Amino acid sequence: MRKPPPRRPGPPGSRPPKAASPSGRGEGKPRGKPPAAREQPRATPRAAAPDSAQHPRSQAPRRSDQDAPEASRPKGRDTGETSRPKGRDAGETSRPKGRDRRGMNDPRPKRSAEPPPLPSRFAPRPAAPAEREATPPGSIWIHGQHAVAAALANPRRRARRLLLTAEAAAELAKRVPKPWRCQAEIVDRIRFQTFLPEDAVHQGAALLAEPLTPLALEQAIAKSDGPVLLLDQVTDPRNVGAILRSAAAFGAACVVMQDRNAPPETGALARAASGALEVVPIAREVNLSRAIVALQRAGFWVLGLAGEGPRTIAEAVPRDRRVALVLGAEDAGLRRLQRETCDELVRLPMAPGVESLNVAAAAAVALYEVARDRPAPESLDASEDEEMPA
Repeated sequence: MRKPPPRRPGPPGSRPPKAASPSGRGEGKPRGKPPAAREQPRATPRAAAPDSAQHPRSQAPRRSDQDAPEASRPKGRDTGETSRPKGRDAGETSRPKGRDRRGMNDPRPKRSAEPPPLPSRFAPRPAAPAEREATPPGSIWIHGQHAVAAALANPRRRARRLLLTAEAAAELAKRVPKPWRCQAEIVDRIRFQTFLPEDAVHQGAALLAEPLTPLALEQAIAKSDGPVLLLDQVTDPRNVGAILRSAAAFGAACVVMQDRNAPPETGALARAASGALEVVPIAREVNLSRAIVALQRAGFWVLGLAGEGPRTIAEAVPRDRRVALVLGAEDAGLRRLQRETCDELVRLPMAPGVESLNVAAAAAVALYEVARDRPAPESLDASEDEEMPA
């Protein structure tokens, strides 16, 4: 058998030609690259990056990005973009920093920096507000040490309940000896918040009692020879209470008020009177001008307090007859019918820059001028007003 001729070695890097097939097809036409490519030496491969095994595509740079000049290189992912938007949409100029990347015009509420503390199951529960006790109809709550003591000492006052703290019971026993006309209930101070106003200075004592029956004007002036006070539409209960204290201090016979446009008997009025409500009787009249006429018939000289009076009250007070004083409200003063019915209009001596006084202060000054030359009345415990903590 004839041996094939030995093969000649080709250029370095070239592949040896394959043997001809038995059929003789493809002889002289070796497969592979053209001769020019076979003659080029093989390029030495570059050293791979440390992470080339993991990211093989990162070795080959993009031709369009590397070879294109800087002026013609597109700035976005496509050639139509000129600049990359910085926010989620083109309208945002800058991306907000932080975890919250919502815009300024986002209607959704932003989350607070610190979450609210969770309620603890061991935290104390707030105390439930005390239920209010309704005052029985036809009765009032008289509160305060002086007011309660004077009401217990007044036989005309009908008492229903007496609520005291332990300290107030000991203090009340010094003012009014036992036995009292009703049994005292010893309670805590918080109990008074259920039936008294929040700003009431009760001093740990409250008495549920019926209002006093108004006394007739004829009976009041017959029991005392003191002056008479007539109030023309004075509606503030604290002013009326202060006037009652001054009337009790200067020995007034009574205080006359109208059925309408006058405060009823309340706990606030009794507290402001500080016991004088039980001493000075109150007469209720429908028409105040008729009451003035009735006093004139009884021999009283009626003086109406007005800023335009020609004489002062010290100059006009008579010393040989009883006096009645008519006082109006602070804003309106005496009404026309009362002015015309009075015997004389008088004024209080005041500095030029002062127009008027509080009606309670004016009543105190006028009563002092009337009672200055009269004998002093008996001492009244209601003149003392020692404040105790509420």
